[in-house]
Amino acid sequence: MPPDQNPKHLPADERRTVTVEAVVALAAQQNPTDITTAAIAQHMGLTQGAIFRHFPSKESIVQSVLDWVSDKLMGKVNLAAQTQQSPIAALEAVFMAHMGFISEHPGAPRMLLAELQKTGDTIPKRMVVTLMTNYRARIIELLEKGKACGEVSAELDLDAASTLYVGMIQGLVIQSLAKSDADYLMANASKTFAVFKRGLVCAN
Repeated sequence: MPPDQNPKHLPADERRTVTVEAVVALAAQQNPTDITTAAIAQHMGLTQGAIFRHFPSKESIVQSVLDWVSDKLMGKVNLAAQTQQSPIAALEAVFMAHMGFISEHPGAPRMLLAELQKTGDTIPKRMVVTLMTNYRARIIELLEKGKACGEVSAELDLDAASTLYVGMIQGLVIQSLAKSDADYLMANASKTFAVFKRGLVCAN
């Protein structure tokens, strides 16, 4: 990190953002549930006290991380969708943008999966569910546009198709983790979407 970006010298808002980014980076290297405030502080070259001056608890850090992931991901998704006139092309652009985001921030999906696996109804878990709900709604919107313009079969089950879309992403992430191969995502993204695309026009 450049000297002028040292967390010790940043304004409060920027330090919070850098802390969140540090947690995402750590999540790419270890089990997210094992990340301690001591580890975060060490990674940033700060004391735990400095961390707690900006976050009242570890859970508040996790919530800020999930807010960051949601904002960044949905921002990329919406921007990608706007670059294409064709609904199917927009779906592919969104898919590739999502793959790119995960490739750039491999700790992000690990954070989401870690929260979903926790028992009970926690605020972070609800945040992940909300993100997934909003994401699927965006995919369904594009599929509906595809139906309206004739690019997508009128018989397509939108709920099932959106589930498969999200499942493709989750499947690629899990395979990438299982193979310990960071390049697996981008190497297989296009051909995976191609299979999904064929199903959109042959739904009946």
